[in-house]
Amino acid sequence: MLLRHLRYFTEPVWFWVDIIQPFGKYASFMMLIGMLGLLARRFLVDRVRYISTPSDYLMLVLLIAIGVTGMLMTFVVHTDIVALKMFFMGLMYFDVQPVPGDPVLLIHLALVAFLMLIFPISKLLHAPGLFFSPTRNQVDNPRESRHIAAWAAKLDQTK
Repeated sequence: MLLRHLRYFTEPVWFWVDIIQPFGKYASFMMLIGMLGLLARRFLVDRVRYISTPSDYLMLVLLIAIGVTGMLMTFVVHTDIVALKMFFMGLMYFDVQPVPGDPVLLIHLALVAFLMLIFPISKLLHAPGLFFSPTRNQVDNPRESRHIAAWAAKLDQTK
């Protein structure tokens, strides 16, 4: 779904972005269902509700609002895509064009800008850390081989 937004930033639009357009439209339904499921989980599962903070709920509500406004622009209130692309291409080339005055678009862009502002100081920043975790490069064979730290091996030999 995020890759389909590349059509606003590239001229000409890459061929593979054209190919994924229909799939990206309907991936928004999957994103919204997933986010609503996570929100329901925060309310319904006791141990998750216990560790949830207000910011956890607000992050999910923000992501749901971004998805809903994006879906509204795609399926209900159609935004002037040509003017929107001119606006973003103008930002990229320092030739600022007017942003389309569609209220749903303005809400969508404001929510995305707010997400970009709070992302570095929120719990959402833990997500990219997954790719830098050292355990992704370690062997997972605790039953086949017992891993003992060098300092602990010396203590084990003295027994």
